[in-house]
Amino acid sequence: MPVPDPIASRAVLIGVGDYGHPDLEPLPAAAAGARRLAELLRDPSVWGLPAGHVTVLGADASVSRILGAVRDAALEATDTLLVHFAGHGLRDRDEKLYLALAEADADHPQIGTLPYRTLRDVVRQAGYRARHRVTVLDCCYSGLAGAMSGAGQATREDLAHALDETVQPAGHRADGGEAVDADDHGDCVLTSAPATRRSFVPPGAPFPEFTGELISVLEHGIAGVGPELSLEDAWRAVRRRMARRGSSEPQQFAQNAVATRIRLRNRAAGPATAGPRPPSGPASAGPRQFENGPLAVVDAEDGTVRAYCAGGRVLYSPATTLAELLEWTLTLSGLGAPRLHRHGSDADPLLALTPAAAERFGLPRGPGGGSRWSLPDGHEVLVRLRRAGWQTTRTGFGPWARLYRPARGNRRQCVQLCVLPWGALDPRHWGATAQLPPAEAARVLGTYAERVITPHGSAGATGLSLMTALRPPTRAVRDKRTGAWVSAPNPSALTDAVDCAPCEAPDGHPMLAGLYPPSHRRAPDQVLMEEAHSWQRPPTDAELRASHVVGIKVNLAPVGAASRLGLGLDAPVHVRRPGFDKALPGSWLVDLSHITHDARLPSPFTPHGRPPTGPAWYTTPTIAYAVELGFAVRPLEAYVRTRSAPYLDPWYERLRDGYLATMADLGMVPGLTEKELLDAMARRHRSDPGAAAVLGAIEATAEGGLALLGGQSWQDPQRPTWRPDIRAAVSARGRVNMHRKMLTSARKAALFPLAVFADCVVYASDGPSPLNVLPRTPEDEPLLGGFRLGVSPGLVTYAGARTMRWLEDMRAQHGPDFNVARDIATVGAEEP
Repeated sequence: MPVPDPIASRAVLIGVGDYGHPDLEPLPAAAAGARRLAELLRDPSVWGLPAGHVTVLGADASVSRILGAVRDAALEATDTLLVHFAGHGLRDRDEKLYLALAEADADHPQIGTLPYRTLRDVVRQAGYRARHRVTVLDCCYSGLAGAMSGAGQATREDLAHALDETVQPAGHRADGGEAVDADDHGDCVLTSAPATRRSFVPPGAPFPEFTGELISVLEHGIAGVGPELSLEDAWRAVRRRMARRGSSEPQQFAQNAVATRIRLRNRAAGPATAGPRPPSGPASAGPRQFENGPLAVVDAEDGTVRAYCAGGRVLYSPATTLAELLEWTLTLSGLGAPRLHRHGSDADPLLALTPAAAERFGLPRGPGGGSRWSLPDGHEVLVRLRRAGWQTTRTGFGPWARLYRPARGNRRQCVQLCVLPWGALDPRHWGATAQLPPAEAARVLGTYAERVITPHGSAGATGLSLMTALRPPTRAVRDKRTGAWVSAPNPSALTDAVDCAPCEAPDGHPMLAGLYPPSHRRAPDQVLMEEAHSWQRPPTDAELRASHVVGIKVNLAPVGAASRLGLGLDAPVHVRRPGFDKALPGSWLVDLSHITHDARLPSPFTPHGRPPTGPAWYTTPTIAYAVELGFAVRPLEAYVRTRSAPYLDPWYERLRDGYLATMADLGMVPGLTEKELLDAMARRHRSDPGAAAVLGAIEATAEGGLALLGGQSWQDPQRPTWRPDIRAAVSARGRVNMHRKMLTSARKAALFPLAVFADCVVYASDGPSPLNVLPRTPEDEPLLGGFRLGVSPGLVTYAGARTMRWLEDMRAQHGPDFNVARDIATVGAEEP
């Protein structure tokens, strides 16, 4: 579309720089920003508005003067009306937004302010002839404007005219002009912050942060987008820059594609960037693919369905039924995510339904029964969906539902639903995300989706899907004979479902039916038992004199254990009396009972930490560690895989990077001193609960994904990712890695653990800080090969501390098998 007609457009810019109330600091940058924006809008290289079409108001403007100026500009605009406000923003107990003028009272938002709702009503009523109406708010809590915008459903009448105006017949404009497609009309509101966040003027900056970034985009343009840039382009650039600094995320509330249709001239466009733009009218293929991110949280209030996108944008859907919502999602929402591997598939869009949205679309409140609950097959919602051509997967319509219909060409027709009131988000992993306001919940889910993958089920199911997304089983290759593209196995991926070895099969597997009686309990020489440690011992007399017990937790232990680990890709081959080869993935029957160790350390070969008593099945990492310790091994038999690769490496890298980025959000970055890092750890759940929820979800994805590799999913024989041998190998390597660090600490620093549970180790300590137990060299440096404090996978964070008296009381109450490492981080733990 062309740049809006300057002759038919108007702009009102309000910058309030002076305030009388002591709690409202002066904002000269706000007034300067309004003046600079006016200069740019008048510049022909940006828009070219005539001087008389731009009104600039400052701190001396009263409510009536501002509303009068907006009214006059709105009555004259037939193309685009722009209203910009920069200054303080206030909110009352009812979450209404007030634009603070010079005489505003910070304690009483109704005094000396311009209610946003009043400004909105004047814009809509007086500006009914304008094709586009844009409101830009740079103030604290400006995101409240989204809930107050009243944009409603995207009907022709609502988009073309203001409230209470006579509706013109289709094909006519209110001013008698030529007919324009209804999708070309509408309102757009841009805000500098979400509803609960403040906006800022950086120290020494000439303009407020949001206005300043907008000015920068208009002054310098955006390279590579052509001779014109859309309001959408500008908003995305501003949001990206502010996000990099950790500032509040700007929000966008728009009807239809208004933000993409409003265009200004791009100062960065030169001969190399001024090529033609793709069509944006009715003949276009729809919104730019995934322009609104991977997911949205859908809410319904006052009859309006709003979709809060991960990037801060808010979409309005006209859907009245669930089938209409699914259709809107596929055709107009711009939701989805690109593939993680070039041979994979794009991620289906995800809609998280709030309780209000679930009720709006006919879903019951649900019994609160958790993830196993599913909508009855004959429910009215399912009947209507089937009539509209939608189907559910075999798992049915539960808290996580996948709804699909036949593909159109090579394009999938699938939408994922996350029903929040049905307990879709496990609070053990996601914290209180399900109870957050829709915009905040979208931010949390969107951050996870951007850093990991679009969630579509339990943490385990999502972790398993991440493996497949990063290592697709097939790839497209060209047939040398016909020249056609055909599907072929993807190297380094799990391409086929294969049987496990008998020793690797979990209890209940059909393979075991002819080998053992139904009630038989398999011995170590019949079953592979590779799990993380769960071990404890009584404190010695010297340790009882310590004041505390302190736990340290290995960061993302399952992920670190998977890095560069060679894993078998094919079916097992049975071998008798093999020679051990540490490069050969497999399960080995070996007698390690002759190996002795210090009783103050767990045995590295068994999950319970007690020494083995005879031949048992072990994976390659466990046997390799025995060889590393200097012991001779003579396998009796083995099931080995002849084709191997580090299958989980991309999975490791993806989760590692997401984990580190989220740790950085919580203030834990490389380069901090140990004291600074401990302080950041103590603050992390209070500083940003949303980021803490993302971190918990990432950790659960790692643990749950590995667990499902060897779970009961053998009942689905066609799934290549049912691989209990892979899960066992990763678990063994994680246990070995932990033991190696414990052994180094014991040998070089005389530090012996009291208990180990999974990724947590507990030591006796003379204080509650982990600095009292982390091994050091005589030069007071971290011991090489021991536990080290840090943020990366494999390093450790603080898990918790208790008094030694508490430990003794718990052992007396629960017996000698009480494992303090399991409970060290529960309520009551001390700060470091």
